[in-house]
Amino acid sequence: MKISKNNAEHYIWGDNSDGWHLVKNQNLSVIHERMPANTSESNHYHKEAHQFFFVLSGIATIMVNGKEITLNPQEGVEVPPLVPHKMCNKSNNEVEFMLISQPSSKGDRFLVD
Repeated sequence: MKISKNNAEHYIWGDNSDGWHLVKNQNLSVIHERMPANTSESNHYHKEAHQFFFVLSGIATIMVNGKEITLNPQEGVEVPPLVPHKMCNKSNNEVEFMLISQPSSKGDRFLVD
């Protein structure tokens, strides 16, 4: 079955951000996410999940282990397990990106002070 934002399971997270589960199982998670302007998530890490963030549109900023990385459209960054990270949208426009996690990060998110 074809999957897209139009027919995927949708959820709201953070400051009115959207997520659409394109693949959702224990071994792999693929989520299309949208963050409004000037929003961010909490700094956190995963004990098991290996993640890849890939920007589709807009300009995102991701903090990885205290280092700020700017991601333009068609750019991505890999985040290994145990590495603190935080996705941010410091721009005045929304950002859409793909988040791929292996295995799924469900139940594997730990906040960093």
